[in-house]
Amino acid sequence: MATARARLYGVLAATFDGETEAIAAAIDRGTFATLADALPVDIETAALGGGDHDAESLAIGYDNLFVVPGSHYVPPFASAHATDPSEEFESDSRYHTAGEAGELLGDPAADMARLYAAAGFTPRRGDDIPDHVAAYFEFMRALCEREAALLDDGASEGRLEAVRELQTRTLSRLGWLDRFEAAVGSHDTVEGVFATIARIARTFTAWDAQELAAADPRPSDPESP
Repeated sequence: MATARARLYGVLAATFDGETEAIAAAIDRGTFATLADALPVDIETAALGGGDHDAESLAIGYDNLFVVPGSHYVPPFASAHATDPSEEFESDSRYHTAGEAGELLGDPAADMARLYAAAGFTPRRGDDIPDHVAAYFEFMRALCEREAALLDDGASEGRLEAVRELQTRTLSRLGWLDRFEAAVGSHDTVEGVFATIARIARTFTAWDAQELAAADPRPSDPESP
């Protein structure tokens, strides 16, 4: 299970980091549709069908949504979707309004940077933005791979609990995916590929967090540093 989770988080990390060859291959393999079918809610995956989602067309859609500021742009990092901005500042950007959500490298970025440092992890994905969704998923992949390795080695329960606690703390910081998924859905209305994948990602992470909580009867503080 830990290995399977690692692979899924790896696919999601590559997807939201713009690896369109990997996205096209995952669509062709039915990875996203299979994951959607396994989740406890109904997710419409018709947008992923048709067999016409090649890397070039996906790159255009990805850039329009997550790279090029414009009418369809949705920033793929937590600070831009924070409901409580870290600070007030002035900017002409629609995503940098004084006293409102939309900043770059706000408190969520600092929070994740501390978590990465505590784990000795350096994200390669996410354009050096610690709270980029691709960096979150890359971190989860690494943590799940670590869990799988510890299980293979017959590690102590304490070491397993430590890595699972890091997983729980990371997932507890992904509540902003609700707002992210809603924003992608409102902008990706023609083809709907990334809207569907964002919905799958949000649902999967919420389900994974519940599964981890169910497996650990100990009370925990998700906001602890």
